[in-house]
Amino acid sequence: MAVWWALALAGLKLPTPPEVVTQAITLIGNGTLGKDVLASLTRVLIGFALGTAAAVPVGFLMGWYAAVRGLVEPWIQFFRTVPPLAIIPLAIVLMGIGEAPKIFVIFLAAFLACVISTFQGVVNVDRTLINAARVLGAKDAGIFARVVVPASTPFILVGMRVGLGSAWATLVAAELIAAQQGLGFRMQNAQLYYDLPTIFVGLISIGILGLLMDRILLVAERKLTGWQERR
Repeated sequence: MAVWWALALAGLKLPTPPEVVTQAITLIGNGTLGKDVLASLTRVLIGFALGTAAAVPVGFLMGWYAAVRGLVEPWIQFFRTVPPLAIIPLAIVLMGIGEAPKIFVIFLAAFLACVISTFQGVVNVDRTLINAARVLGAKDAGIFARVVVPASTPFILVGMRVGLGSAWATLVAAELIAAQQGLGFRMQNAQLYYDLPTIFVGLISIGILGLLMDRILLVAERKLTGWQERR
């Protein structure tokens, strides 16, 4: 806060903290901020949930079956090099200007971040554990459910956290697609009028929401991986 005050008073054209607080109160009072938060949160949650739901089984299949890995991994790596933002023009052409293209680019960002982490979790499972399970008579289904899935869970949750960050990072660009509400839309609209307090309100709102969601995932990680040694 002191650095922020110093930069604002040094003539860098930054709004002071009271100006940002005043604008936040105004946006909350007229309902604008609440509607924007709801719109953006809905898009992020849907895109993130769909991306994670698709990434986990694809990552498991890539890690467990060499044939699937050979077929799918090159495409995953190919699309990882293409920023989700670059998909926006194609998404608009194929899906129109409704909610579908916005959610799709968020989905893609979350999916690509999570699928690689899940894949790495499967291939990094200690082969000794798998061989021991086979010696004890476990079938592939049992090994997968009782050894591979638990051992991969920390990787999956880390991938979800990275995917969540990617989803929020993609949100602002996704709301370029003919949005009428949303934090990204509000920030871009404020840019046209050089409304820096509103931009700061949007930035802080995204940061707070992302932090809260990340902490929820962190709690889930600790609950689901309590067996894991921690520093």
